[in-house]
Amino acid sequence: MSDHHFGQDLFRFLEDLKANNNREWFQANKNRYVRDIKEPAQAFISDFGPYLAKVSPHFRSDPRPVGGSLFRIYRDVRFSKDKSPYKTHAGLHFRHAAGKNAFTPGFYLHLEPHGCFAGVGLWHPDGPTLKKIRERVAEQPTAWNKAVEDTAFAQAYTVEGDRLKRPPKGFDPDHELVEVLKFKDFTGISKLTQKQVISKDFIEEFAQLCHAGGSLVRFICEALDQPY
Repeated sequence: MSDHHFGQDLFRFLEDLKANNNREWFQANKNRYVRDIKEPAQAFISDFGPYLAKVSPHFRSDPRPVGGSLFRIYRDVRFSKDKSPYKTHAGLHFRHAAGKNAFTPGFYLHLEPHGCFAGVGLWHPDGPTLKKIRERVAEQPTAWNKAVEDTAFAQAYTVEGDRLKRPPKGFDPDHELVEVLKFKDFTGISKLTQKQVISKDFIEEFAQLCHAGGSLVRFICEALDQPY
């Protein structure tokens, strides 16, 4: 197990990619992508497995190059006005074992020049999943408050996400947590510096952040009838 995974070269590559987001440049520099991002990320994912198991046994750290915890660098541009072919960040998602795609509770690491963060929870869930979470918020407001006011969580994270302008249909517009019910994402975000990410003890720091974010992830798992 390595005690050091990411280096400054990861951020240099992503900065260069942002300035040259085209297939010709990427093909000419693909060896840098493999060396500076893909291989270090896969090593981090593999080494993170024992740490994640201590957070919860129901989440997976999957180092496979395709279909694993590392998101593809290629953008899906089919429905986007932005036709840039590549993402200018690296994303690592440690998802719940019950889920087979990104739309399931999990722990997330976002690596981007001047924009790194750890994330927990659920981003852009489908309609039925979102409804279940909102129903638990509405029916058990004390449980929601306990999750987000947990000392470790509150010190590390802010609850963020896209919101509806109006209360969702079928929910009391006068509910005490109506602003929470408007969320379309249920995520906690903890910002990171590049210095933190490239430090030799970052894997332990990220594990601590996952522990701290567990109160929100547990709330979501319980709303979805999944073990935590």
